[in-house]
Amino acid sequence: MTTLHEAAALAAADHGLAVVATLRADQTIQASLVNAGVLAHPDTGIEVLAFVTYGRVKLANLRARPQLAVTFRQGWRWATVEGTAELVGPDDPQPWSDDDGLRRLLRDVFTAAGGTHDDWDAYDRTMIEQRRTAGLVTPGRIYTGG
Repeated sequence: MTTLHEAAALAAADHGLAVVATLRADQTIQASLVNAGVLAHPDTGIEVLAFVTYGRVKLANLRARPQLAVTFRQGWRWATVEGTAELVGPDDPQPWSDDDGLRRLLRDVFTAAGGTHDDWDAYDRTMIEQRRTAGLVTPGRIYTGG
């Protein structure tokens, strides 16, 4: 059995790059590349897979159908985390988060995926300008291959 940490660790050397697959309204798959990592959910403390996005299509898909699959890889080894995404952002407020909580969450997700930054104020401004949203994935199934 692979854990959430083991799945995400496959992409640690590649800044947490993972493919996120969502379901479109016409039942076809939409896939895109994100940086993802593991962190404690800011409200529940339960470990979740997290990524930051501003993709209009991906967000629309997740708002309507929050089920998704996130796949990490290292060479021919891979792991997929299937689950349900909870969105937290300027257009997806949560009762347990305010503006400062969102600012901290976006930073936490970025660093959980292996990111670093020399100017956090500039990072925060960019996140606000681009209306970035955090996706917190509660895993339902994790499987591997390779």
